Amino acid sequence: MLRSAFVFAALAALAAGPPPTRVATVKETLHGVTIADPYRWLEDQNSPETRAWIDAQIQYTQSYLARIPRERLKSRLTELRRVDSVGTPTVRGNRYFFTRRLKQENRTSICMRAGFGSKDEVIVDPNGVSPDESVSVLLWSVSEDASILAYGVRKGGEDEVEIRLLDLKTRKLLADALPRARYSSFSLKKDNSGFYYGRLNPEGPRIYYHALGASSGQDRKIFGDGYTPSNWISARLSDEDGRWLLINVGFGAAGKTEVFLRDERAPGPVRPVAVGLDAEFRAFLLGGRLFLWTNYQAPNWRIFSVDPEHPAQANWKEVVPEGAAPIEDVDAAGGRLFVHYLENVLTRVKQFDPVGKPLGEFRAPGPGTIRGPFGRWSRDEAFFVYSSYLEPGATYRYRVSNGNRDVWFRPAIPIKSEDYEEKQVWYTSKDGTRVPMFLVHRKGLKLDGNNPAYLTGYGGFRLSRRPDFSIVAAVVAELGGVFAEANLRGGAEFGEKWHRAGMLENKQNVFDDFIGAAEWLSANKYTRPARLAIAGGSNGGLLVGAAMTQRPDLFGAVLCEVPLLDMIRYHTFKLAPLWTPEYGSSEDPQQFAYILKYSPYHNVKQGAKYPAVMFRTGDSDTRVDPLHARKMTALVQASTGSGRAVLLHYDTKAGHSRDKPVDKAIEEQLDALGFLLHEIGAEFRGQATKSRNTATTKLNPLTN
Repeated sequence: MLRSAFVFAALAALAAGPPPTRVATVKETLHGVTIADPYRWLEDQNSPETRAWIDAQIQYTQSYLARIPRERLKSRLTELRRVDSVGTPTVRGNRYFFTRRLKQENRTSICMRAGFGSKDEVIVDPNGVSPDESVSVLLWSVSEDASILAYGVRKGGEDEVEIRLLDLKTRKLLADALPRARYSSFSLKKDNSGFYYGRLNPEGPRIYYHALGASSGQDRKIFGDGYTPSNWISARLSDEDGRWLLINVGFGAAGKTEVFLRDERAPGPVRPVAVGLDAEFRAFLLGGRLFLWTNYQAPNWRIFSVDPEHPAQANWKEVVPEGAAPIEDVDAAGGRLFVHYLENVLTRVKQFDPVGKPLGEFRAPGPGTIRGPFGRWSRDEAFFVYSSYLEPGATYRYRVSNGNRDVWFRPAIPIKSEDYEEKQVWYTSKDGTRVPMFLVHRKGLKLDGNNPAYLTGYGGFRLSRRPDFSIVAAVVAELGGVFAEANLRGGAEFGEKWHRAGMLENKQNVFDDFIGAAEWLSANKYTRPARLAIAGGSNGGLLVGAAMTQRPDLFGAVLCEVPLLDMIRYHTFKLAPLWTPEYGSSEDPQQFAYILKYSPYHNVKQGAKYPAVMFRTGDSDTRVDPLHARKMTALVQASTGSGRAVLLHYDTKAGHSRDKPVDKAIEEQLDALGFLLHEIGAEFRGQATKSRNTATTKLNPLTN
């Protein structure tokens, strides 16, 4: 009876259409152009009217989703997600600290092993921290002597955390806790007498020092005066010796950076190392040397070695020069630098000693993506993670001196990857630029234009999209579809030139690249517009929002997650001042002109036949304000002429972070993927597959 009543209510809600939204247009003139905003009132997240509107949208969305058959999809998502998960360890002496979640558990714990093969011991149980399953714990730091563990406590999906210190001998919390805030860094002194931390305040980021045992009111400000919310600052003590405090200052999320040092043996003023240069510097201290990985006068990046006692630019020594392929990452362990090059978006890792002598190539287990090896500079033991789209991330212990490898952890995810094909293709964007894209599908896929397809991308902030394990790719491939990920301009796939070709006045290139990917998939009969779903989050949410408003004819369904959409006002909310070097600001008349041309919220057209779309966000997104999704939902619901669904998936406890309990993550992915598949006419009929042998075994030694 209750089920029948629910179904009847759901059908009634659907028949009535989406909840009505009051129009209260606010007009303002910017640089001579009148801008109309019909839903400005939805920016107030806490007003009673906004809360009532959110509740009505949640009910409408739930009613819509309730009519979609998703039982098999839910079963498969549960199989893929309900597996043991173990993080890469932080090693102190013979102790290994790591995060772990067993398949029957909903949240991640912090654990320790007394030795590599020892039994796991739970150190921090999230259930003991809070019964609220939206609360998660994060491993932040472990002291050099393994006597103190610092961990974060996050509520919902907020970026803000509370930092707690645990005495590992007594297993009792110390009084030296940091309250909920947005922290950029945390670094314990070697003698455990105190710690440095970076915190974003309303006036801007600052670095503080806290003496252990003192009240937080006595914390000393070390650095940061004059910097604003458009900057970020982090500070870290040099590993193992703790002599040097390394301070990094960023100008925007992907803008230039500056580097400073302070000698802890004789604390004095902070000394500049790299200041006033229009470039990014990623600095790290190893074995008494400062290394600068930078794109300074090198769009494909290079590495300098610097004596911390004589850090003037005239004394920098280039140890790894710029090459034909960009340096995508740098890791270190065992006295070696592991330099990751992106060659046509495929990772190749080369080894160097501290003065730049080549030590051969690091051989990966396969053609996928490598993270690491990373460890301590003075320790032979390191760890790396290998994955591809259908190869779940396996973590290996690596002996730097002889190349021997052991499995630390390999997840037992049931996928028969040998039945599928992962490949790279290239297509031509609007301006003639060749753009790569990865595809995943069944071997022998018939190219008849009728396959369901899922296209995603990012295109911003120097973030490269490499082959990495994806549950979505697995599910789409299993149902006979095509998973596609495009390497759009704005990322770092081809160095700084590729990034700059997709930022500021060049941002439209990113959208053109994505549209070009969709056109290529249809032209080459992998799919057709009605069968093509697109998805993106954050900057990727802006991407799919712009693609949807510019070419609604190309797509059957859209998933737009935690998005930026009102680009005229975005810079006035939350962390957005950090992003103006990437996007620009409407306060600048030249930047306003190109932003207005693509801002999704300002390019919705009345009567346009938009594809089905789900906007997803939540109250706890303290990074990208949920107002973007709220306003865009209202506008598209009022404007679309297609009759297709326009839904707001809104979680009052969720945010930008993906630290969610497993059952919540399953439900969220079920709603999103179920919606997309339904809207492009694809029903998941897959069956569970037996996992391959995942026993922990020692691999044959691989030489460097």
